[in-house]
Amino acid sequence: MANFTSGLSNDAAYACDTNVPTITGPLYILIFILSITCNSLLLCVVFIYENLKNITNIFILNLACSDLIFTITLPFWAVDHLHHWVFGDFVCKVITAGFDVGLYSSVILLTAMTVDRFITVVLHNWPISHARMKRCAIGACIAAWVISISASLSDAMKVKVVYWVGKNYCYDESEDKLGHYLQVSLLFFLPFAIIIFCYSAILKTVLQGLNRKKFRTVAVLLCIVAAFFICWGPYHIMLLIKSLYEPKGCKPKQRLEVAYHICEMLAYSHCCMNPLLYMLSQKLRKHLLNLLRCENVCRKKRERSTSLNTSQQFTLQSSAV
Repeated sequence: MANFTSGLSNDAAYACDTNVPTITGPLYILIFILSITCNSLLLCVVFIYENLKNITNIFILNLACSDLIFTITLPFWAVDHLHHWVFGDFVCKVITAGFDVGLYSSVILLTAMTVDRFITVVLHNWPISHARMKRCAIGACIAAWVISISASLSDAMKVKVVYWVGKNYCYDESEDKLGHYLQVSLLFFLPFAIIIFCYSAILKTVLQGLNRKKFRTVAVLLCIVAAFFICWGPYHIMLLIKSLYEPKGCKPKQRLEVAYHICEMLAYSHCCMNPLLYMLSQKLRKHLLNLLRCENVCRKKRERSTSLNTSQQFTLQSSAV
């Protein structure tokens, strides 16, 4: 997968300098900082204030972890774009695997979350207990990680450090690039079809009359899914174009590379969007403000101070008696 995660092109494309990597390197660092900050705050909010047994929160926690795994790979690709690959063959494989795990797990978890909303909203009369739904949600999360890790290990074995024109690059030299792109696209477009079907049924049910609280929850989740496909959709389309179409001449190659890098930046920026979209929820916004004000810490100090004062008063009263 590093043949496109690191932004490398084929040999002919190197002759046509687009200067895009010098821009993408700093953008990787900016996305990295935003994503680490936003996802860490989200994890703190969910752990401190939310019910971890709630099915939606289970998915949110897993999605935040998926985004963080993806985010950790960005500084390595930034160095690769700004300079060249200096981390060796083993790190090349590990970072490629981390990138794939983050990508694959995100789309599988979002699909599972959508199916859960479909069952909750559309099939609300379906005879299934909350405990069973929770077990299914946990099972879906475990399956997402197992599938993602398995697929990423297969991809990681194909990459290695390649020496070209005086520099090293983390690159995939396997000949079956079309098969690989089709595998990646299948893990994107098939979930997309499932999600479109589920949300069509959900929106139909919502429009027929649903209480306002559930409508807000569905709206937030719909925004999260829409953001994923708006960010990653153009990227996967560009991957298919690059695998099927070989432009002739320098200008067409430059245009294709510029379009590819724009789609790549849009896709990579997704890892810091989910926490921002979760803040559409009024409850999570309130929790975040409480966290930033350290309200829990202040409340505990007040409770400790009150308890200490009560204890001192009791001691004084006892001494007076």
